[in-house]
Amino acid sequence: MAERSSSGRILALSLIGLGAFLLVIAILVPTYTVGKLATTPLDLEVTTIAEGTGDILNSRALLAGKAQVDRDVPIVAQRYVTVEDPSNGDIMTLQAGQTVRRLDMQGDTGLVSATVDRVTIDRDTALPVSSEDFADRVSTVQTTADAPPTDLGDRGGLQYKFPFDVKQESYPYFDINARETFPLEFQGEEEINGMAVYHFRQEVGPIDLSEADPEVPTYKLSLPASTWGVGEGDEPITMTRWYNNVRDLWVDPITGVVVKGQEAQDQYYAREADTPEVTVLDVTLPFNEETVEYQIGQAKDGQDQLSLFGRTLPIILGILGAILLIAGFVLGLRGGQNGGRRAATANGPSPAGPETTTVGTTQSTTSQRDYTDDRTEVIPRTDPDADTQQRDWTTDQTQEIPRTDLRKPPPQ
Repeated sequence: MAERSSSGRILALSLIGLGAFLLVIAILVPTYTVGKLATTPLDLEVTTIAEGTGDILNSRALLAGKAQVDRDVPIVAQRYVTVEDPSNGDIMTLQAGQTVRRLDMQGDTGLVSATVDRVTIDRDTALPVSSEDFADRVSTVQTTADAPPTDLGDRGGLQYKFPFDVKQESYPYFDINARETFPLEFQGEEEINGMAVYHFRQEVGPIDLSEADPEVPTYKLSLPASTWGVGEGDEPITMTRWYNNVRDLWVDPITGVVVKGQEAQDQYYAREADTPEVTVLDVTLPFNEETVEYQIGQAKDGQDQLSLFGRTLPIILGILGAILLIAGFVLGLRGGQNGGRRAATANGPSPAGPETTTVGTTQSTTSQRDYTDDRTEVIPRTDPDADTQQRDWTTDQTQEIPRTDLRKPPPQ
């Protein structure tokens, strides 16, 4: 009985200990794991493709002496974002290579622009870090293959990734063409392919690109009036390239993934900002459907991980822990009650019942005497060698009738 009670007590304590452990883990998992998951992953690799049809300046015709604008040209913008050094647990460097092409021309002749942007961001806030905090941070942009990257200094604003838990508020957003940060305003909640998203919009311009990047010679050109198509003579006219953009972003509020993006760019040459004269690029470029579906998949994967470690797993562990705690307490209480009963049974009085009379010797192994074959006519003789001590008859009071105690066994 003692061994069984001891083993039950050990089992009860084991269940209580395991249940408490699971409850602690249920509390710690969302606190620790979700914090780690809610940072931009170091294996980030995203390709986005935006397509549209618009008007574009024919650069080859311009070099030949005529500002020709081609209408309804299919245009595609492709961006490939990867993670480069320096990157660690706190920061990461994003490299975004982007090209804009017109699809009615082949090879390099169809290339409209190409940039390689590199920026070091904080993995939690997704905002660029400063050189004061991280001396080896990167903030450069390269626009031509035969020229080194240009250092942009400490820039501000989001670009390629929002932080987790997006708020319904304005965010700073950096425009790589303007080299400036402008507010990205919250527009409202919408739905794209069944996913709830936040819609943001940014309006940029007009921006004098010759001031934004003075190293690009085509941002300010002096050409004959006839080339520009604004007169008949060869008098040189200097025009500046101006830039406007309306940027729309639809963001998953949980993971910060940009599910869909769209830019409505308007670039033109003009002597005055508010008087466009020669179109350079006029096109709206939204993410194509394949890109949208891919981005939705990325967002859902992130949501599933956050839900698993932030809600599902803690709930399961909490329920199991509670069940084991209850089972341990019940088993412990039951074991204590049973132990008390056994102790009371061993040390207390015998159960009440009818009193029994035992005939014969007090030894349980001796059979009861059979009186049926006694010869009553013969006086029995006592064996003097018997182990039983002979009775002393001299002490009997013969003047009194002896009282017989029927509870005593008869003499043998």
